[in-house]
Amino acid sequence: MTIRLVLVRHGLSSYNAKGLIQGRTDYSLLTDEGYEQALKAGKALSKINFNKIYSSPLVRAAETAKTIRNSFKKDQNIVFDENLLEVDLGEWSGLKIEEIKNKFPKIYPTWKNDPENLILKKNDNKAYKPIQDLFDQAKNFIENILKIYLDKDDVNILVVGHNAILRCLILFLLGKPKLGFRKIRLENASFSILNISRKDNSFKTQIECLNQTSHLNKDIPSQIGDSRIFLIRHGETNWNKEGRFQGQIDIPLNENGKDQARKTFEYLRSISFSKAFSSSMHRPYETAQIILQNNKDLKIEKIDSLVEISHGLWEGKLEAEIRENWPNLLKNWHDKPEEVIMPEGESIKDVSERSIEAFNKICLSQKDNDLTLLVAHDAVNKTLICNMLGINYSNIWMIKQGNGGITIIDIFNDPSKTPVISALNITTHLGGIIDSTASGAL
Repeated sequence: MTIRLVLVRHGLSSYNAKGLIQGRTDYSLLTDEGYEQALKAGKALSKINFNKIYSSPLVRAAETAKTIRNSFKKDQNIVFDENLLEVDLGEWSGLKIEEIKNKFPKIYPTWKNDPENLILKKNDNKAYKPIQDLFDQAKNFIENILKIYLDKDDVNILVVGHNAILRCLILFLLGKPKLGFRKIRLENASFSILNISRKDNSFKTQIECLNQTSHLNKDIPSQIGDSRIFLIRHGETNWNKEGRFQGQIDIPLNENGKDQARKTFEYLRSISFSKAFSSSMHRPYETAQIILQNNKDLKIEKIDSLVEISHGLWEGKLEAEIRENWPNLLKNWHDKPEEVIMPEGESIKDVSERSIEAFNKICLSQKDNDLTLLVAHDAVNKTLICNMLGINYSNIWMIKQGNGGITIIDIFNDPSKTPVISALNITTHLGGIIDSTASGAL
């Protein structure tokens, strides 16, 4: 039983277009371009059977939700939920960033670097933390959703809201990682998909994708960093398809995997890569070669420390075969992967440490405007993304990495700025909004 949340940020608003801070003001209206974005979003989502639609009551979000709904065959009521209201930024609303910098020089750096601890004052001079209040809204919304839907059959829920509240919803479901607010992006009318399912007396979350914009004729989000890394999982192998644990056995791409790599090449055709790195195993290296087929002079540097996790004695086996001999260890792998060392293999901690070390070296080598291709594996990519989000490697199951999926990371020269995940697990080039790639073993 899974709740699929499809989060959509409202279309371009009048304040967005003018570069004004919106906050909770309702003077910001959907522009013509915003309506067009909402129409495109509705068309892209029309094949999904939504059980419920929730929206912020603010006009720019409400109009986006109504426009999207008009593309659906089944007419549905929209629940306008005040827990989806945008962040309350008080007197900042209606100002440009430069005006805020000049008027509030002491607290603006907090907004940029540690927004969770920003303190503003209301009209009655009472202090409040706007982002912390927003996390309370996110908590209330998710708890209400879980109460209604968690014990029912699979449901699809559309949620239309704003940049800050949607980020807080995502981060709340990830356990509120420290300083997480500035580590992800959501563009106007973008899609983000999260899957929630029951786990004992609680729930577990999986991020399927973040900030998909391909339905807007914008394959990748605009760059905000000084350089950019395209982190890609290799294409499918026969063992992926069969659900076998392949680990460090060097299984090649199958025909579908090669086709996924070709589609990734087509999707990224406009990108002029300046650097390329790959795990030293064959399946990611071949994926990288196909992606770079128009740039064969670019050397692909193989990195041994980016190879897939070693499953030891589990490699080559189906989950059913592993359950016969290691039932408790397999259960722990699903429930508490950080506690598991594969028989004659590795722990996820080992993978995380070696992968992060390799990734940090790549980041340090980045120069202005570098566009870097990095192709690796499921467990490797998941530990890297966990680290960037500020969550422990024990949470690898929170992250989905489809074969041929694209994650985009913006890197900054300023060492005080952490990398930003500008998109996560884009798989629309492989067939639809929902990730339909193989869900086999690592």
